[in-house]
Amino acid sequence: MTKPVIYTTPSCSYCKMAKAFFIQNDVEYEEKNVATDMEAQQEMIQKSGQRGVPVIDINGEIIVGFNQEAIEKALDK
Repeated sequence: MTKPVIYTTPSCSYCKMAKAFFIQNDVEYEEKNVATDMEAQQEMIQKSGQRGVPVIDINGEIIVGFNQEAIEKALDK
């Protein structure tokens, strides 16, 4: 499995919750800050059609927002 990618902004509380979930479950992830990385921002919008964060890409499955059940399912936990 490739590392999940989480598109975030520094002030997003749901992004912090998602990252904490990954850490608590020993899931290595890649974070892309869309507030400062315009290329990542465009990539996120292209994948999700959304401008809101977090957007989480787990092996091509796109999850918008912090939805623990969907994340667990996508991770096959």
